[in-house]
Amino acid sequence: MPDIEITIGGRNFTVSCQPGEEHFLRGAAGMLDTEATPLVAQMGRLPESRMLLMAGLMLADKTAAIEDENRQLKLKLAEIEARPQPEREKIEVAVIPPGLRETLAEIAARAEAMAASVEDRLQ
Repeated sequence: MPDIEITIGGRNFTVSCQPGEEHFLRGAAGMLDTEATPLVAQMGRLPESRMLLMAGLMLADKTAAIEDENRQLKLKLAEIEARPQPEREKIEVAVIPPGLRETLAEIAARAEAMAASVEDRLQ
């Protein structure tokens, strides 16, 4: 088991961990140090156990708040997912635009008139 040197509240500790988990331990120690450093700055020299207890409680309080927020968000998401899906609105689009039939009829009439005119000239 590797031994890792960590610093919390200005104090050094040697802690053992499983191989490959060193970065997790350093991350956790960093979070604890973030809570302990202001305590030491405000209160001065604290006994080690009190500093660790207070920092741990502050970190636990933050964790509890995040867990509560996470629980609320999960409930809200479940509520949204449980809502019935609105029916999709059916929109019909005309395949043949309005007025096209009249235009085509007019073109056909002109073509027939031109054909008749050509036939008359050929006779």
